[in-house]
Amino acid sequence: MNIRLSAIEARIIGCLLEKQITTPDQYPLSLNALVNACNQKSNREPLMQLDEAAVKWAVDALGRRHLVVEKSGFGSRVPKYQHIFCNTEFGSLRFSPQETAIVCELLLRGPQTPGELRSRVPRMAELPDAGVIEASLEALANRPEGAIVAQLPREVGRRDSRWAQLFEELPTISAAPDAPDAPLHSEPAAPRVLANDLAARVAALESELATLRAEFAAFRQGRDA
Repeated sequence: MNIRLSAIEARIIGCLLEKQITTPDQYPLSLNALVNACNQKSNREPLMQLDEAAVKWAVDALGRRHLVVEKSGFGSRVPKYQHIFCNTEFGSLRFSPQETAIVCELLLRGPQTPGELRSRVPRMAELPDAGVIEASLEALANRPEGAIVAQLPREVGRRDSRWAQLFEELPTISAAPDAPDAPLHSEPAAPRVLANDLAARVAALESELATLRAEFAAFRQGRDA
């Protein structure tokens, strides 16, 4: 699995997946709708405050990597965007409805326990039995072409281990003393870092960088005119 995403790119892909499933009549999304989805206060962790310039820059980057395409409806003057991240003829990622919902939730809300996923996935996919979440996580972790998710070491104060998607770097956590060995993709044990705060700071920096790049591009265009 060789798809690597920044925090903003992961949020965009997660939003496009979510809206395709939950509000198909409003999908694909305009840039404004996508910004609103990224900054949504429900079903998001961490919360973000992205502007249009940052989202457009990330969408364009995803487009160059053939993960997002612009597709406007007949007679529409507003560009709209849809993912070709998975379950399309353009890529190799194929997920069941339950796996798609799990990946989407992990993209939108970060690492989660099976219990948390069991309460959140049903808004996007039916759960035919109580064990489907664990079975789907195991299937995603043991795909022949590369793992999509990984189980994190159990943290201090937590009863269950969380699972994370592997499109972003895994968070650094402090494992409980009796936790099993960390998965191959996890970081070495270190002083505890609050992953959500770190992700929020990274997102803010990426947003600021995108804004500065847009301003610099506008400056160069004006100078060369």
